[in-house]
Amino acid sequence: MTEATYTVTGMTCDHCASSVTEEVSKLAGVSQVDVELSTGAVTVTSAAPLPAEQLREAVEEAGYTLSGA
Repeated sequence: MTEATYTVTGMTCDHCASSVTEEVSKLAGVSQVDVELSTGAVTVTSAAPLPAEQLREAVEEAGYTLSGA
């Protein structure tokens, strides 16, 4: 298992966090997604490291921006 934390900008409410969680959870190998709304931190637990582009696309599909990945 691999755990990595990313920063997502633009989230302002629980619905935002739910949208990001839903989209990132669809990625192959992802077993858990934890969002800390106040900091924008998104911690992803997966079977193997996720390609940054796949994660970026999932976050953008939810309507937000992945920073620094």
